[in-house]
Amino acid sequence: MINIIKYKKYYFIFSILLILPGMISLFLYGLNLSIDFTGGSRTALEYQKEVTQRTLDDTRGVFSKAGIEVATIQRSGNSVFLRTEPINEKENAKVLLELKKKYTGVKQLEFITIGPTIGRETAIKALQALVASSVLIVIYIAWSFRKVPKPTSSWRFGVGAVVALLHDAILLLGIFSLLGHFYGVEVDSLFMTAILTVIGFSVHDTIVVFDRIRENLLREAGQPFEKVVNDSILQTLNRSLNTSFTALLVLLALLLFGGESTRWFVAALFIGIASGTYSSIFNAAPLLVAWDEIDRKRLKRP
Repeated sequence: MINIIKYKKYYFIFSILLILPGMISLFLYGLNLSIDFTGGSRTALEYQKEVTQRTLDDTRGVFSKAGIEVATIQRSGNSVFLRTEPINEKENAKVLLELKKKYTGVKQLEFITIGPTIGRETAIKALQALVASSVLIVIYIAWSFRKVPKPTSSWRFGVGAVVALLHDAILLLGIFSLLGHFYGVEVDSLFMTAILTVIGFSVHDTIVVFDRIRENLLREAGQPFEKVVNDSILQTLNRSLNTSFTALLVLLALLLFGGESTRWFVAALFIGIASGTYSSIFNAAPLLVAWDEIDRKRLKRP
């Protein structure tokens, strides 16, 4: 029989090494926040020919000449995406008219303006949602697992699930911090939706393993806790891997063939679900065993 729990220290070390670069990036660079959080205007333009560097320079020049500060400008095929300081409809129409004088047939695909107050409220509510969901998950799991046999505590299951979901959330934030710094990828409200979705998936996957541990604790009374947890992981391993693999295949197809507007949302889901599968099996359950071992040493019980 495969002894997964035996190597729990290596899983913990691997997880730390996995999230460490992202945490350093978050500390040094932070996140490249979109106008959803910072406030500003977002414009998408479509040209008749493929966009060149000269096209980008001309586009930026038109905005600068109108006294509008351009925060970021990116190209993709025939399209240009800009993020600027907040501008009104009149300023937008003036800039668009100047661009049409330079490039025949240019079209505006999108124009959105969000005030800084709304952006700040969005950021606060997103953080509140993450904190509230974590607290409620601990309480719910602790209540659901209240009948686990002593000395195992139901609160440990709740804390273990939250540690796993925080691992996934921090990993995702770290990766997007690196992507934002080196490739200009922005974090928007869709990204927050992705994080909450990943948290839900991670908790669901963790509870599947935890529920089997609870059943086996009652069924295999007297067996070492480490063996019960290891047996439970092996019994749920195929289900967890098959479910995740199926979801990842769908997301991979969307990533390869989906539209530009949802690319990074899908990428966030892909990374998060892969991480959630790993953390549920190799972090959450082994953490219960590590906690139990520390507790036994402290109380000097077998």
